[in-house]
Amino acid sequence: MLQRILQDMSVDPVLLAELSEEQRHTLFYRMRAEQLRRWWEREAGEATAQEPCRPPKARRASDKRVQWLLGADGEVWVWVLGEGPGDKPYEEISEELTVERARLQARREAQELWTRTEAEITRKFREALAQEKARILAHKWRLEAEDRGATKALEGRIREEFKRREQEERERGQERVRLREEQRAQELYWTLRQAQLHGQAGEQEQHEWEEQLCRSKRADEERSRQAQRAREEARRHPSLAVQEGAITGLGCLFQELGRDQGQDTLRGRPPGPGPPLPAPIREAIVRWFKEEQLPRRAGFERSTRAIAPWFHGIISREDAEELLESMAEGAFLVRVSERIWGYILSYRLQKGFKHFLVDASGDFYSFLGVDPSRHATLTDLIDFHKEEAITVSGGELLQEPCGQRASPPDYHLLFQ
Repeated sequence: MLQRILQDMSVDPVLLAELSEEQRHTLFYRMRAEQLRRWWEREAGEATAQEPCRPPKARRASDKRVQWLLGADGEVWVWVLGEGPGDKPYEEISEELTVERARLQARREAQELWTRTEAEITRKFREALAQEKARILAHKWRLEAEDRGATKALEGRIREEFKRREQEERERGQERVRLREEQRAQELYWTLRQAQLHGQAGEQEQHEWEEQLCRSKRADEERSRQAQRAREEARRHPSLAVQEGAITGLGCLFQELGRDQGQDTLRGRPPGPGPPLPAPIREAIVRWFKEEQLPRRAGFERSTRAIAPWFHGIISREDAEELLESMAEGAFLVRVSERIWGYILSYRLQKGFKHFLVDASGDFYSFLGVDPSRHATLTDLIDFHKEEAITVSGGELLQEPCGQRASPPDYHLLFQ
């Protein structure tokens, strides 16, 4: 699915209306990355074609050479850090380097702190000593007349007392700096450690994205076979032209991505209510649900034959918002999509609504583009997101299901 999107570089406003803001940003980022890759390939090809063929330069006797050290097997000897005899494991080396970086940074900060603390202590006691000497000098003549020896002894005792207090203050300052250094070393260590884990998580996310591309490719092939059946159905009803891309899968529902002053923009009409579905399209969707989704118990409560209160039939985006209008934040429903093979979860915000595409193309159910978790049944996906938010930024928890308002229910065609 996504591979076809990147190949065609096109997007359609009908499906774009079903995507959240985060899904649109993700789609735009992938298409932009694919355009840059193609540009670099074209530039490299043109540079190779324009570069003239130069005759090989004659090597002089004085030219420097590199000789590779060979191992016992005659191949170039290579030493891999952490794999040689007696080497520490890479994880242990990385851990030691992280601890050392944190310790050195904390030491530098502690030295700067001690320099400021020591200057403050010296200034404080110099001012106090100067004030005390001024007080003594004010009474100097009177004290000399009475007892010159006692005056000198008193001055000496005062000087010793101030030295003692200054030393105690220095020791307390050094202890504070030492404790701060240890605390800072721990903080820097965990900061560096989290940065390393974040890098590993990025590699894991890239791996999962590649796996998702493979799954999308297999799903596109399956939808192509299903689309063939839909085209045969359309040929039997020539008076009703099936709109291109209406039931042939996600890959055909995108419009061209153009350039506007050097920047790529998604062009298309604003989302709005569309025309009623042609009969062949609605029949094809109902047939898909009965043939593929009923055997998987889509729309049923767990371990029962009762239909879930949040399940709805083939209703439009506007109908879903009208049902949710009078409900509180956290209310939701799941409806069968009018445009693709799959479902749409409509969610009530405090002000407005959100709509999330549910991918049902494989042997699992998951939200397209916003949540990598996969679930065996549609009910498992709903129950999971009653405890876990759909997106971290939005914090959407499924709280109150929105039931039926009319009779017969809007899903009666799916279960006949």
